[in-house]
Amino acid sequence: MVKLVFDIEPQSQLRPRAAYNTRSHHIVVYDPKVTHEYKQRLRQLAQNQYTQEPLDSALKVDVSFFRPVQKSLSAIERARRISGEHRPAVKSDIDNYIKALFDSLNGVVWQDDKQICDLVAHKYYSDKPRIEIEVTTVNEEVTI
Repeated sequence: MVKLVFDIEPQSQLRPRAAYNTRSHHIVVYDPKVTHEYKQRLRQLAQNQYTQEPLDSALKVDVSFFRPVQKSLSAIERARRISGEHRPAVKSDIDNYIKALFDSLNGVVWQDDKQICDLVAHKYYSDKPRIEIEVTTVNEEVTI
């Protein structure tokens, strides 16, 4: 089992951009600068924590995204969000958080995110924005 914590504010995968390359006469698709830099930073954080070879089997992933609490809230609402009573059912979509994270971890924690067979994902509020991920190989799971 691999447990990693990334002290970085979760960011969603933005829509890819496209440009026409006049030399090759092809359309080139690329990540926006903000997304590209975020993925690079996440990849570096992962490489600092996980120094083994990338996993190469079927995987189960449990991931939690901790978003910052807005500063303009009342103390009561802030406490509700920190306690988990009110969860972030707002932008960004959880699947876009997942896409950016998984792309960043390709070749570091796992060979390719196509190996992920089971996924559980959560969004929370926190005073300490971060991403927590737990990766288990499917054959490590205890079945009852």
